[in-house]
Amino acid sequence: MPDRTHIRAARQTDAPSLGRGLVELAEQAAAGTPQSCGATATAVLAEEPSGAADAERTTVATHPDLPPLVSVQLSAWEGPIISALDTGRPEGADDLLHDDRWPRYRARALDAGIRSSAALPFVYDGLTVTVSVYGLRPGPLRKAAQGTTGLLGDLATESLARDRLYRAALVQVDQLDTALRSRPVVDQACGIVMYVLGCDPDQAFDLLRRFSQQTNRKLAELAGTVVRTRGRGLERNLIEFGRSAAPGPGRPASGQDRDLPG
Repeated sequence: MPDRTHIRAARQTDAPSLGRGLVELAEQAAAGTPQSCGATATAVLAEEPSGAADAERTTVATHPDLPPLVSVQLSAWEGPIISALDTGRPEGADDLLHDDRWPRYRARALDAGIRSSAALPFVYDGLTVTVSVYGLRPGPLRKAAQGTTGLLGDLATESLARDRLYRAALVQVDQLDTALRSRPVVDQACGIVMYVLGCDPDQAFDLLRRFSQQTNRKLAELAGTVVRTRGRGLERNLIEFGRSAAPGPGRPASGQDRDLPG
């Protein structure tokens, strides 16, 4: 079993659970492929541009010498991982000493003492995961890894994708809950702005929204301040901003700003 002290997460872009899930997958892949000396697992979201060397990814490895083997493939866009992504099938090399398909990856792997490697791709609902195993000796790692690692990869990728969607749904629910709880305060603030500026509800809301953006404050926080102070101390700012703000959806044309009090 790989030593957990050597596990390294690089450029993690999603929830911590994604990194943990990849760590477990890499460990199980290495343990399930006796001919291997270690494994890596990499995840990338579908919305990231294909082929972009600088795309944000999550990569974990069971040994500190292995992450550079992933990095060189992603930066040079060559190697078993890239071929597996392109073909949708497991790719690898039985003996890198005599396999010159991927020059940069081959040089880095041989320098690290790696003679054979295989990469397996898995895709589920917008999440792409690759699992790679590495050997210190020549051998058909691709065939050896397709059994247990193939099954584990399918199950883990589906689980990680579902977990990511679940967490995204929780964020949306929290945002909706916050919006619903802040709506009464925003409505009260709009009423105060309507009184101060003599404008209609749409104009008041648009002005508050623009003012929150200009002052880099959340709309709910700004509305709370307006309500607590009943607009006192903000009249001049609101009036000046109402006159200078560019027309937007729901705002009157600039000629109507002359009707604002002040």
